[in-house]
Amino acid sequence: MDLHIAGKTALITASSSGIGLAAATAIAAEGAVVVLNGRDGDRLEQAEGQLRTRVPNASVRLVVADVGTEDGVSTVTAAEPVVDILVNGVGAYGPADFTDITDREWTQYWEVNVLSGIRLARHYLPGMLDRDDDGRIVLIGTDAAVMVSSMMMHYEVTKTAVLALARGLADLTRGTSVTVNSVVPGPTATEGMESVLAGIASGTGASRDDVVAGFFAQGRPVSLLQRLATADEVANLITYLVSPRSAATNGAAVRVEGGSIPTVL
Repeated sequence: MDLHIAGKTALITASSSGIGLAAATAIAAEGAVVVLNGRDGDRLEQAEGQLRTRVPNASVRLVVADVGTEDGVSTVTAAEPVVDILVNGVGAYGPADFTDITDREWTQYWEVNVLSGIRLARHYLPGMLDRDDDGRIVLIGTDAAVMVSSMMMHYEVTKTAVLALARGLADLTRGTSVTVNSVVPGPTATEGMESVLAGIASGTGASRDDVVAGFFAQGRPVSLLQRLATADEVANLITYLVSPRSAATNGAAVRVEGGSIPTVL
């Protein structure tokens, strides 16, 4: 199926690995020009190599910057002042007891998880609205945003704000061809997740598969998938949402969490 995004420019933040790189690869395969972004230049070049292995004729540009900071966003928008598609996948996460999370850490999580999307949308959305040419913004959330626990509250609360941000931005697109949506992945087999699993396995003596099974038994018992999603599976949804074929989907928090959220809506 032709998604009609060939020739469009897509900025995908946090695309050195994981869901970001998978999304960039899938979007590049549709013929879009992709802009990879990350904090580490060496990792970003490695990501470009991986993408070109899968999509040899891809058109790729790199911007090294930390979009979790105001200066980093300014670097990105100066290098790429106009884009047709924005996928903001940057995120800070990690387990912590609520009473141990300092004001500084709350502020850092807010900067990375929420203000990154605010700052990028504040720059790119007005141009999308002016052009009114199927502009797309997708913000990456998490199923934990609607199943908040005490395990990593700074992550979960800020990701809940991401879903609200996407809905609020979508309201600004009323009557245009521009859309803003959020994507709600569940547990996904990214490099970061595999590193966490390896650490748990090493500390407990359990196998990686046993650790995953224990996670779903205790942390996601209602999951219908009962396995980690792949980054490519999440990227498939993102790629659809950034295409004109998704024109009637706007202001939505679109799930790709394997049925781990036990509600109809």
